[in-house]
Amino acid sequence: MSDLQLPTQNPMRALIAAQTKAQAGRLVAASVCAALVSMAAVILLGLSAWFLTASAIAGLAGPLVAKAFNYMIPSAMIRLLAIVRTAARYGERVTGHDAALNALAAIRPALFAEITKARPQKSLSLSRGEASARLMQDVDAVQNRFVRLSAPWGAGAGIGAGIALCAFTGWTVALAVATVSGLFIVASVLLARKVTQQAGPTLRTTAGAFKDKIGSLSAAAPELRAYGMTHWACDQLVEAAQPYMAARRTLTVGISWLMTLQTLAMALAVGAVVLTGAHSTPPLLALALLGAIATLDACGTLVAAIGQNSEVAHATERLDALLEPAPAVADGAPILPHIDIQGLFALRTRSRLGIHGASGTGKTTLVEQLMKLRPSPAGSIRIGGHDLADLSPKQARAIFAYAPQQPHFINGTVAENLRLAAPKATDDELWEALDQACLADRVRNSPHGLKMPVGENGQVLSGGERRRLGLARAYLRNAPFLVMDEPTEGLDAATERLVIDRLRKRLALSGQGLILISHRPAPLTICHDHAAVEGITTDGAVKVRALEGPRLQTVRSQSVAV
Repeated sequence: MSDLQLPTQNPMRALIAAQTKAQAGRLVAASVCAALVSMAAVILLGLSAWFLTASAIAGLAGPLVAKAFNYMIPSAMIRLLAIVRTAARYGERVTGHDAALNALAAIRPALFAEITKARPQKSLSLSRGEASARLMQDVDAVQNRFVRLSAPWGAGAGIGAGIALCAFTGWTVALAVATVSGLFIVASVLLARKVTQQAGPTLRTTAGAFKDKIGSLSAAAPELRAYGMTHWACDQLVEAAQPYMAARRTLTVGISWLMTLQTLAMALAVGAVVLTGAHSTPPLLALALLGAIATLDACGTLVAAIGQNSEVAHATERLDALLEPAPAVADGAPILPHIDIQGLFALRTRSRLGIHGASGTGKTTLVEQLMKLRPSPAGSIRIGGHDLADLSPKQARAIFAYAPQQPHFINGTVAENLRLAAPKATDDELWEALDQACLADRVRNSPHGLKMPVGENGQVLSGGERRRLGLARAYLRNAPFLVMDEPTEGLDAATERLVIDRLRKRLALSGQGLILISHRPAPLTICHDHAAVEGITTDGAVKVRALEGPRLQTVRSQSVAV
């Protein structure tokens, strides 16, 4: 599924439709089982009412009538229906959830793959809380859709069986129950749509904002405790939760009204059965009464399924917005690792460019543009003789190994985080990369070795250790250019010298090129060319100026001051 070519419009709907087709066999089996469950449950309820009432009347009529009463066939049917209901319920659960899990096993990777292809403006503007709300709550709604696709079939079978039972008492009874059921369904659907249209989108939007607030305050927990601001943080969370709780309250009130409406409909159906079936025998009247209740209960299941469709529609719209496709750029052949930056620098294999500049002038933006993590204006950067804007992300990123200023890590082991850059790397290669990044001793001293857990986003490590683990990961990627953003920031002078010395030896042996950003003068000494970044223009281009001679010495001095 991850290789599926999705349409530019409604890509999430295309994923859902493809998986609905792929899981058709399981979904059909779940629907058949759901229909059997509903029919067996309704008939079991009605038959039990008839049997108990008839048995009681036979017992009151005297021993002769009681002995003549045939209780073997009804009791056998009750047992059969109970077995069918239990077996069909198990079958529905197994096949329905199997279809949902198989569908999500295909949808989640495809969803992630499509997100990585989205426009950089889209992916960079999405907050963590909003991303979590969409990828968790909205995807869960899609999962529930697959689980509950069998619900309308089960509800329909239950409604049909219930009305059929009422028909044994008389066609007027069946017509009355069918009329009440139809009115209940129409009224409930209108009420459910009103509630979900108002509260549904608000609930999902406010959930993302609430998660953002929780995440930001949790990240600042040590500072909040140090400054005695925990009560203020709690007040902030309570305030942020108000819109979410208000939407949740609206949804809960709406569900309560639906349950009240269903109870009133059941009472109305029972009254209709009593009025239209008063002429019938007590056993048949009991059968019709419970048949009417079972019919309205099945109607409630149908209404819930219809309401769930609205929830899925809202979730799908949000995921479609998340998957807004980037302009189609075909992946061509691998390109030469020749980089031209604004006609000032022509970088080839073994080239080393040091980038200077004050904080906030656009140094990181420049390297992110190189790797198509941010959009770049046409004509500002060329790679392999091609305008960077005309290359696919896959082509551009293939020539870079990136060690960002703030590396991110998964909640796993050292080895798992390193293998994000080289999935097939051996343990010896991992140790070599750690040694080049001056982190091997730290990992060896751990009782877990390469299986040492790093915690959520590397929180077990210090700031300098996290930076060096990011360096080791970049070293494992076999790419023509290393791109490093403040690689020695936060390191002591001795460790910085050792990291630079090993980097110099690595570059000499590997022949890799280097693009290095640093405020510190020591790392920049290994670079052949130097550029000053002076800001970002209105069209998004980063202003770059070549440095040499006295000007380079001046900027280096400024870098030390910064």
